[in-house]
Amino acid sequence: MATDKAEGGIFETVKTVFWALVIAGVFRTLLFQPFWIPSESMKDTLLIGDFLFVNKMAYGYSKYSCPFAMFPFSGRIFASDPVRGDVVVFRHPVNGSDFIKRLLGLPGDKIQMKNGVLFINGTEVPQKPDGTFEEVYEPQGPMRNLPRCENGAVGAGGSCTKSRFIETLPGGRTHNILNIDMDGFGDNTDVFTVPEGHYFFMGDNRDNSQDSRYAQAAGGVGFVSSEFLIGRADRIIFSSAGSRMLYFWTWRSDRFFKAIE
Repeated sequence: MATDKAEGGIFETVKTVFWALVIAGVFRTLLFQPFWIPSESMKDTLLIGDFLFVNKMAYGYSKYSCPFAMFPFSGRIFASDPVRGDVVVFRHPVNGSDFIKRLLGLPGDKIQMKNGVLFINGTEVPQKPDGTFEEVYEPQGPMRNLPRCENGAVGAGGSCTKSRFIETLPGGRTHNILNIDMDGFGDNTDVFTVPEGHYFFMGDNRDNSQDSRYAQAAGGVGFVSSEFLIGRADRIIFSSAGSRMLYFWTWRSDRFFKAIE
């Protein structure tokens, strides 16, 4: 009798764990994908060590975000159009890694940078000075990256600064961007005409982002086809400034559940 009860208890535990794993798997596969920020290309919107869930339903499913990868298909299903200004996770068209950038160019748009200022279809996108973004010059995150600074060479533990601006896109959406220099390759470009079915992405940390301004052959992103879109990043769930997530003294509690603008 006791043995039967013990076996029944073990069976119930195993069944509970099994269904919990199934539900978690469905949640991750169908609805949301976890993403950890490894680089500084989206500062100060996203910091190294931010952890978020990507909304995979935002733009429908493609062969890269489809939960039924064993049934590959072209295009997207249940698709809705991305919106200019969205922060999007997508699959790099060449190396297959996941990237996160801000969507700035829609199909048919003409995009250009002049002296560090964005132009969309020949119209300047306004930038308003918004003070300075400041951080400690020290290794950041598990990859131990050192930040780039606008204020020149900075010693270990020093103050690393970048000028911050508020950029207002057509339609009125606003977000922060950072500046390190005014004469980098990405600050002055030719006109990019976004092909049909493709999008143009840039990082908010404009001088520290390999994005659509750079050709895929040179390690950049280039134009990104809609089939490579994975989903939209809406909210930071957790954030840690340390090299290990368990270092609780490095947690940034002010960024927990922070909306992504």
